[in-house]
Amino acid sequence: MQTGPVDNEIINRVLQGEQALYAQLVKRYTPFVFTIVLRYTANREDAEEIAQDIFVKAYRSLADFRGESKFSTWLYTIVTTTCITFLRKKKVPVHSLDTEQIFDLADNQNSTFKANQVEQKSKVQVLNEALRLLSIDDARILALFYQAEQSLEEIGRILGVEPNTAKVKLHRARQRLKEKMETHFAEVVEELRG
Repeated sequence: MQTGPVDNEIINRVLQGEQALYAQLVKRYTPFVFTIVLRYTANREDAEEIAQDIFVKAYRSLADFRGESKFSTWLYTIVTTTCITFLRKKKVPVHSLDTEQIFDLADNQNSTFKANQVEQKSKVQVLNEALRLLSIDDARILALFYQAEQSLEEIGRILGVEPNTAKVKLHRARQRLKEKMETHFAEVVEELRG
């Protein structure tokens, strides 16, 4: 739920000299950007650095935003190109955590959390780990649809494919995610079903 001025209004006001309003866009889209960046790098410090770089690039390019699509769609393009450039420069190795490490991490959470909050967080962590096991293309389309809440038409525009092709890619990515969850995180899948 978006409160306050809509993105295009904020952008127009920033371009007219009210630069401080850009902070509203940063606040609004930080979770979106950070979630996608974490798909490319599991290192939180790198992710924070990349996210900051993305918002600087977006600010510098704000005059190029034409409003033909959602701001999030335009921003997503900057996110992916920045992440890919970072990975090429750094040549980051991809690692996956095994199930035991994930549950150890969940068990070591601050004890002031309620039990269900820790359980919910561990399920989110497991889902994020399963997403990291997918190809970048599969993780990207799932993030666009579920986390960025982009329509199939917008996803098609971002990926340069027809909406029906985006729908097929999304369906296949869901299937592969389901397979990864059942293969690597069977206990969590059983808990979710039960």
